[in-house]
Amino acid sequence: MHTQPFEANVRRQPDAAIIDLRGEIDAFAESGLNAAYAEAESQNPPTILLNFGAVSYINSTGISLVVGLLARARKSHRHLWVYGLSDHYTEIFQITRLADFMSIFPDEASALAGLPVAASLGGT
Repeated sequence: MHTQPFEANVRRQPDAAIIDLRGEIDAFAESGLNAAYAEAESQNPPTILLNFGAVSYINSTGISLVVGLLARARKSHRHLWVYGLSDHYTEIFQITRLADFMSIFPDEASALAGLPVAASLGGT
């Protein structure tokens, strides 16, 4: 089975930092994911967006890593939102109730368009 190594890159947008995720999110992704989150957080944006558009696989450890990022975001009173999840992973986020604590968008444009509205409505 061919595995796609994990990569994460941070981009800045007005009022948000975007972490572009690529590859597989599993135990091997932990240090890279945490480093990318720390870089995004250092810019002190009110919202951090996780772009799952190029993620090929997320296992239970990967879900746990996302939960850890959510805990960090909530502790610092920051929104953590996601976009680009496949239908399968959107369902996983709903089953695990992650969707109750973070806004999920289909794409970057809708996530960025939602920033002022969701923030003013108290979205997480």
